[in-house]
Amino acid sequence: MADTKGKAFDFKLFRRLLAHTNKYRLTFYFVAFAAIAMSALGTFSPILLKWTIDDAILMADWSLLVYFVSIMIVVLVAEVIFQFCFIFYATWLGQHVIKDIRVKLFKLMLSFKMKYYDKSAVGRLTTRAVNDIETIASIFSQGLFTIISDLLKMAIIATVMLIMSWKLALIVFSILPILIYATRIFQKAMKLAFEDVRNEVANLNSFVQERITGMKIVQVFAREATEYKEFKKINEKHKKAWVKTVWYNSIFFPIAEMSGALALGLLVWFGARHAVPGELALPGSITLGTIAAFIQLSQMLYRPLRMIADKFNTLQMGMVAANRVFEILDTKSHIADEGKIEMTQTNGLIEFKKVHFGYVENEEVIKGISFTVQPGETIALVGATGAGKSTIINLLSRFYEINAGDILVDTISVKDYTLASLRNHIAVVLQDVFLFADSILNNITLGDENITEEEVVAAAKEIGVHQFISSLPDAYHYNVKERGSMLSSGQRQLIAFLRAYVSKPSVLVLDEATSSIDTYSEELIQNATDKLTQGRTSIVIAHRLATIKKADQIMVMDAGKIVEKGTHKELLAKADGFYKNLYEVQFMTEEAI
Repeated sequence: MADTKGKAFDFKLFRRLLAHTNKYRLTFYFVAFAAIAMSALGTFSPILLKWTIDDAILMADWSLLVYFVSIMIVVLVAEVIFQFCFIFYATWLGQHVIKDIRVKLFKLMLSFKMKYYDKSAVGRLTTRAVNDIETIASIFSQGLFTIISDLLKMAIIATVMLIMSWKLALIVFSILPILIYATRIFQKAMKLAFEDVRNEVANLNSFVQERITGMKIVQVFAREATEYKEFKKINEKHKKAWVKTVWYNSIFFPIAEMSGALALGLLVWFGARHAVPGELALPGSITLGTIAAFIQLSQMLYRPLRMIADKFNTLQMGMVAANRVFEILDTKSHIADEGKIEMTQTNGLIEFKKVHFGYVENEEVIKGISFTVQPGETIALVGATGAGKSTIINLLSRFYEINAGDILVDTISVKDYTLASLRNHIAVVLQDVFLFADSILNNITLGDENITEEEVVAAAKEIGVHQFISSLPDAYHYNVKERGSMLSSGQRQLIAFLRAYVSKPSVLVLDEATSSIDTYSEELIQNATDKLTQGRTSIVIAHRLATIKKADQIMVMDAGKIVEKGTHKELLAKADGFYKNLYEVQFMTEEAI
């Protein structure tokens, strides 16, 4: 999307935003009608005041006075009704529009590649999906229609003034250029200021979110004082961005008030010098009623102009927020789900054919890898950190798109399957287990209504984790809190194993890391691994010698390539082989124990 920074208003962006009101066309038109009605009724009051003073009060016609007062009451009641309808339905429209945009945004974010999230701060995305979208609602409730109503009211007032007394009208209009010029400068300055405000809000949200999530690291390394100082700097920038908007307001509004006061003084001075009694007045003459009406009309003319600047602030903030949200909506970073084949069942035959991949352009992590996993076979991936093992399991589920080559399941390219059906048949247990702030049961089923609690309990007993879950308060309904913070790393991994098991996958992809896991949990995890991989095609990033020795095939990776293949015994037989060296460094002690 083109950069709109510095522009007073982006009409292209505005039209795109208005397109989201098409579903609510009738409500949109009704709000517009209410805005017009409010403008007409508001302008009618000063005219009634003129008639009341000139024709009723000065002429001592009390019956006419009662008549005019009655009309004033009717106009006032009608104006209140339309104002209620305007406020309610404008807000209703805004909330429905942002609901649609937020749903669209979240649906799109669900389809983004992992690469997008690798580069995007969570705090910024949260700001876009929550704060910025909420700001868009104010365009409708406080910005767009209010500005339209005020502009229409100003046009009607200017017309009425010219008809009533062109001389007094010219006095009022002579002040307008000052206000219009000041308003224009104010709008441009506020656009830039609100850009800075939104940037600093995103920075603040991102910083706070990351530090709260990583609070354990902050405290473990005694970073409290350092992070506090950094937060103060970011918060200071946030404050300065807001103070800049206050500074512009503090300059503009006094100028507007002074202009209004000057116009009022000129009206009273000129009107008093040229006023004629009501009974001698001719069309266009200045009467006491005319002066009173002009005093009210001038305030009604200047007030909307001052308020338009304020409402334009709201509109600008909404437009800045809309620009940021649409930037995400325009992001082309989702996995192409163009496959037509529904994977209803699979034998589990997996083939990698000359696969190339890199997270960064021109920096390959996987360099032309080819291998085959037969149905029901378990292969173990071993190698040093950074060899490309985790990347292999990410590519199989299409979390990332490969640069070249092909990956096939049952001789069909993974790109030809629908993304949902492919992932439904591949269960992934990652080293970094993520649990939602919900019950253990919901973290296992992930909201799948086809999986009953009885099935979960039966599966837990099969892989040996039922006793551990039953020992928790509320057992399967125990709330693990955010990211599973109430459980140990070993317990979280056991939940992840159970989550994979109940999904009844055809293919299992497993990172069986054991760091920071006690002996008892490790034993449970080993039993769960054996149960999950039994009779099922499995690709395992193996960290345990027991898993490696049981694998049908071991693939040794180094620098993005498969440097050795074979069974445990076959690979140990190779003199000075990669696997033999790795075994001597990493696994020999474990085997001795």
